[in-house]
Amino acid sequence: MSEAIAFDTHKFIKHMTASGFTEQQAEALAEEQVALLNSNLATKADVEGVKADIETLRLATKADIEGVKADIETLRLATEADIEALRQATKVDIEGVKADIETLRLATKADIEALRQATKADIEALRQATKADIEGVKADIETLRQATKADIEALRLATKADIEGVKSELLKWMFGALIAQGGLIVALVKLL
Repeated sequence: MSEAIAFDTHKFIKHMTASGFTEQQAEALAEEQVALLNSNLATKADVEGVKADIETLRLATKADIEGVKADIETLRLATEADIEALRQATKVDIEGVKADIETLRLATKADIEALRQATKADIEALRQATKADIEGVKADIETLRQATKADIEALRLATKADIEGVKSELLKWMFGALIAQGGLIVALVKLL
Protein backbone atom coordinates (compact mmCIF):
# COMPACT_ATOMS: atom_id res chain seq x y z
CA MET A 1 0.00 0.00 0.00
CA SER A 2 1.16 3.52 -0.75
CA GLU A 3 1.76 6.01 2.00
CA ALA A 4 -0.20 8.51 -0.12
CA ILE A 5 -3.57 6.71 -0.08
CA ALA A 6 -5.19 3.71 1.62
CA PHE A 7 -6.77 1.38 -0.93
CA ASP A 8 -8.84 -1.56 0.33
CA THR A 9 -7.99 -4.25 -2.24
CA HIS A 10 -10.07 -6.87 -0.45
CA LYS A 11 -13.22 -4.76 -0.67
CA PHE A 12 -12.39 -3.89 -4.30
CA ILE A 13 -11.94 -7.58 -5.23
CA LYS A 14 -15.23 -8.51 -3.49
CA HIS A 15 -17.05 -5.74 -5.38
CA MET A 16 -15.56 -6.77 -8.72
CA THR A 17 -16.36 -10.49 -8.26
CA ALA A 18 -19.90 -9.52 -7.26
CA SER A 19 -20.10 -7.59 -10.54
CA GLY A 20 -19.16 -10.64 -12.64
CA PHE A 21 -15.38 -10.60 -12.71
CA THR A 22 -13.44 -13.72 -11.83
CA GLU A 23 -11.39 -13.57 -8.66
CA GLN A 24 -8.18 -13.70 -10.75
CA GLN A 25 -9.39 -10.79 -12.96
CA ALA A 26 -10.44 -8.77 -9.91
CA GLU A 27 -7.04 -9.36 -8.22
CA ALA A 28 -5.15 -8.32 -11.37
CA LEU A 29 -7.29 -5.21 -11.67
CA ALA A 30 -6.75 -4.38 -7.97
CA GLU A 31 -2.97 -4.72 -8.38
CA GLU A 32 -3.03 -2.39 -11.39
CA GLN A 33 -5.15 0.13 -9.48
CA VAL A 34 -2.65 0.12 -6.58
CA ALA A 35 0.30 0.50 -8.98
CA LEU A 36 -1.47 3.33 -10.83
CA LEU A 37 -2.30 5.15 -7.61
CA ASN A 38 1.23 4.72 -6.23
CA SER A 39 2.90 5.98 -9.40
CA ASN A 40 0.65 9.00 -10.00
CA LEU A 41 -0.02 10.44 -6.56
CA ALA A 42 2.41 12.88 -5.00
CA THR A 43 3.82 11.96 -1.63
CA LYS A 44 4.52 14.33 1.22
CA ALA A 45 8.19 14.11 0.28
CA ASP A 46 7.34 15.20 -3.28
CA VAL A 47 5.37 18.18 -1.98
CA GLU A 48 8.15 19.11 0.45
CA GLY A 49 10.67 18.93 -2.40
CA VAL A 50 8.58 21.30 -4.51
CA LYS A 51 8.16 23.63 -1.53
CA ALA A 52 11.94 23.64 -1.04
CA ASP A 53 12.45 24.40 -4.74
CA ILE A 54 9.97 27.29 -4.54
CA GLU A 55 11.70 28.69 -1.46
CA THR A 56 15.09 28.43 -3.16
CA LEU A 57 13.69 30.23 -6.22
CA ARG A 58 12.08 32.90 -4.01
CA LEU A 59 15.36 33.54 -2.18
CA ALA A 60 17.32 33.66 -5.44
CA THR A 61 14.77 36.07 -6.91
CA LYS A 62 14.95 38.25 -3.82
CA ALA A 63 18.76 38.30 -4.02
CA ASP A 64 18.61 39.19 -7.73
CA ILE A 65 16.18 42.03 -7.02
CA GLU A 66 18.46 43.37 -4.30
CA GLY A 67 21.39 43.19 -6.73
CA VAL A 68 19.46 45.14 -9.37
CA LYS A 69 18.43 47.72 -6.74
CA ALA A 70 22.08 48.13 -5.78
CA ASP A 71 23.05 48.52 -9.45
CA ILE A 72 20.37 51.18 -9.95
CA GLU A 73 21.54 53.05 -6.85
CA THR A 74 25.15 52.90 -8.04
CA LEU A 75 24.09 54.20 -11.46
CA ARG A 76 22.06 56.98 -9.84
CA LEU A 77 24.99 58.05 -7.66
CA ALA A 78 27.41 57.93 -10.59
CA THR A 79 25.03 60.02 -12.67
CA GLU A 80 24.65 62.58 -9.90
CA ALA A 81 28.43 62.74 -9.56
CA ASP A 82 28.81 63.21 -13.33
CA ILE A 83 26.22 65.98 -13.37
CA GLU A 84 27.91 67.69 -10.42
CA ALA A 85 31.32 67.42 -12.11
CA LEU A 86 29.85 68.86 -15.32
CA ARG A 87 28.19 71.65 -13.36
CA GLN A 88 31.48 72.49 -11.62
CA ALA A 89 33.39 72.39 -14.91
CA THR A 90 30.79 74.63 -16.54
CA LYS A 91 30.96 77.03 -13.59
CA VAL A 92 34.76 77.19 -13.93
CA ASP A 93 34.42 77.75 -17.68
CA ILE A 94 31.90 80.54 -17.13
CA GLU A 95 34.15 82.17 -14.53
CA GLY A 96 37.03 81.94 -17.02
CA VAL A 97 34.90 83.55 -19.73
CA LYS A 98 33.83 86.27 -17.27
CA ALA A 99 37.47 86.92 -16.44
CA ASP A 100 38.28 87.04 -20.15
CA ILE A 101 35.42 89.45 -20.73
CA GLU A 102 36.61 91.63 -17.86
CA THR A 103 40.16 91.54 -19.22
CA LEU A 104 38.85 92.41 -22.67
CA ARG A 105 36.70 95.19 -21.23
CA LEU A 106 39.63 96.67 -19.38
CA ALA A 107 41.92 96.33 -22.40
CA THR A 108 39.27 97.90 -24.61
CA LYS A 109 38.77 100.75 -22.18
CA ALA A 110 42.54 101.35 -22.12
CA ASP A 111 42.69 101.20 -25.90
CA ILE A 112 39.81 103.65 -26.21
CA GLU A 113 41.51 106.04 -23.80
CA ALA A 114 44.77 105.79 -25.71
CA LEU A 115 43.06 106.29 -29.03
CA ARG A 116 41.03 109.24 -27.88
CA GLN A 117 43.92 111.27 -29.00
CA ALA A 118 43.70 109.77 -32.48
CA THR A 119 41.43 110.93 -35.24
CA LYS A 120 37.68 110.49 -35.14
CA ALA A 121 37.78 108.01 -38.00
CA ASP A 122 40.35 105.85 -36.22
CA ILE A 123 38.24 105.90 -33.07
CA GLU A 124 35.13 104.89 -35.02
CA ALA A 125 37.00 102.05 -36.70
CA LEU A 126 38.31 100.85 -33.34
CA ARG A 127 34.83 101.09 -31.82
CA GLN A 128 33.40 98.95 -34.60
CA ALA A 129 36.19 96.39 -34.27
CA THR A 130 35.71 96.24 -30.50
CA LYS A 131 31.96 95.86 -30.92
CA ALA A 132 32.51 92.94 -33.32
CA ASP A 133 34.92 91.36 -30.83
CA ILE A 134 32.40 91.71 -28.04
CA GLU A 135 29.66 90.22 -30.19
CA GLY A 136 31.97 87.35 -31.06
CA VAL A 137 32.69 86.73 -27.38
CA LYS A 138 28.95 86.92 -26.64
CA ALA A 139 28.29 84.43 -29.42
CA ASP A 140 31.03 82.19 -28.02
CA ILE A 141 29.47 82.44 -24.56
CA GLU A 142 26.03 81.64 -25.96
CA THR A 143 27.45 78.72 -27.94
CA LEU A 144 29.19 77.41 -24.82
CA ARG A 145 26.01 77.86 -22.77
CA GLN A 146 23.92 76.02 -25.38
CA ALA A 147 26.48 73.22 -25.70
CA THR A 148 26.62 72.84 -21.92
CA LYS A 149 22.83 72.82 -21.71
CA ALA A 150 22.65 70.21 -24.50
CA ASP A 151 25.31 68.06 -22.79
CA ILE A 152 23.42 68.16 -19.50
CA GLU A 153 20.13 67.29 -21.26
CA ALA A 154 21.78 64.44 -23.19
CA LEU A 155 23.27 63.09 -19.98
CA ARG A 156 19.90 63.35 -18.22
CA LEU A 157 18.12 61.56 -21.07
CA ALA A 158 20.79 58.85 -21.29
CA THR A 159 20.58 58.29 -17.55
CA LYS A 160 16.79 58.20 -17.67
CA ALA A 161 16.91 55.74 -20.59
CA ASP A 162 19.41 53.52 -18.72
CA ILE A 163 17.23 53.52 -15.61
CA GLU A 164 14.09 52.82 -17.68
CA GLY A 165 15.92 49.96 -19.45
CA VAL A 166 16.98 48.43 -16.15
CA LYS A 167 13.46 48.88 -14.76
CA SER A 168 11.98 47.29 -17.88
CA GLU A 169 14.34 44.32 -17.71
CA LEU A 170 13.70 43.96 -13.98
CA LEU A 171 9.93 44.04 -14.50
CA LYS A 172 10.14 41.49 -17.33
CA TRP A 173 12.28 39.23 -15.19
CA MET A 174 10.07 39.63 -12.13
CA PHE A 175 6.93 39.07 -14.21
CA GLY A 176 8.46 35.89 -15.65
CA ALA A 177 9.45 34.72 -12.19
CA LEU A 178 5.95 35.45 -10.88
CA ILE A 179 4.41 33.51 -13.75
CA ALA A 180 6.76 30.60 -13.07
CA GLN A 181 5.92 30.70 -9.37
CA GLY A 182 2.23 30.94 -10.20
CA GLY A 183 2.59 27.93 -12.48
CA LEU A 184 4.35 25.97 -9.76
CA ILE A 185 1.67 26.91 -7.24
CA VAL A 186 -1.11 25.93 -9.64
CA ALA A 187 0.68 22.62 -10.30
CA LEU A 188 1.01 22.05 -6.56
CA VAL A 189 -2.63 22.86 -5.99
CA LYS A 190 -3.61 20.42 -8.73
CA LEU A 191 -1.36 17.77 -7.23
CA LEU A 192 -2.80 18.29 -3.79
